[in-house]
Amino acid sequence: MQNVVAEEQFCELTRRVRRRLLDLHFAAKVGHIGGNLSCLDALLYLHHHVLADGDALTLSKGHSVGALYVALWSAGKLTDDDLESFYRDGTKLSGHPAAGWSPDILFSTGSLGHGLSLAAGVALGRRLQGKPGRVFCLCSDGEWQEGSTWEALTFARHHRLDSLTVLVDGNGLQGFGDTQSVASMGDLAQRIAGFGVDVREIDGHDVAGLQEIAEPASNGPRVFVMKTVKGKGVPFMEGKMEWHYLPMTEEQYRLACQLVQQ
Repeated sequence: MQNVVAEEQFCELTRRVRRRLLDLHFAAKVGHIGGNLSCLDALLYLHHHVLADGDALTLSKGHSVGALYVALWSAGKLTDDDLESFYRDGTKLSGHPAAGWSPDILFSTGSLGHGLSLAAGVALGRRLQGKPGRVFCLCSDGEWQEGSTWEALTFARHHRLDSLTVLVDGNGLQGFGDTQSVASMGDLAQRIAGFGVDVREIDGHDVAGLQEIAEPASNGPRVFVMKTVKGKGVPFMEGKMEWHYLPMTEEQYRLACQLVQQ
């Protein structure tokens, strides 16, 4: 029964924060809402059920920083006033993560493909310094079309960085189409497993799947390929490539707000 209650509470949290994310992006008149919605559940689960003092998170898919901001807001680390400054002149809450002002944002990211390298470096650095804590990296599925990501995976596996957990937002869409049409890789999880890495496929919108993220690894890095839906929670956005880019009109915003409460 406790698991049922926890799931209901998490779903309610997700609805509330999803609405705040819509408010955030509509007020700023910016896009990338689809990819923010696909990874929001994972970021909320991390901030409310996994991350502890001493842990670190790198958001490699930096264009989904809105989801990170509202996750930090929901955890009491950002205020409503902070969110009001999103995307405005002089803000700390820029359209991609900007490092240097928050201990929760270690790196400036957005040029996709280098976040995993940064996270792997943090994991190795902490080991060499004898520092505790786990390191998480959230990246997009499209980033696995870039050589730097595979180099980082090789590095992490070679050094057996068991403090490193990689989450792949596998929504199947990117800027120019679906990931298989742009640069087909077949079964991504199978390819990653070929590097001798512990890889699992989970539902990135389901508490039962997300719970596996909390399990520590013991023999090198762990990768979770999350099956997600671009635009999750807003039916007219779900699985639509255009919501990689488009900002919402006022009519779309009002409809989206109604739908996320259902």
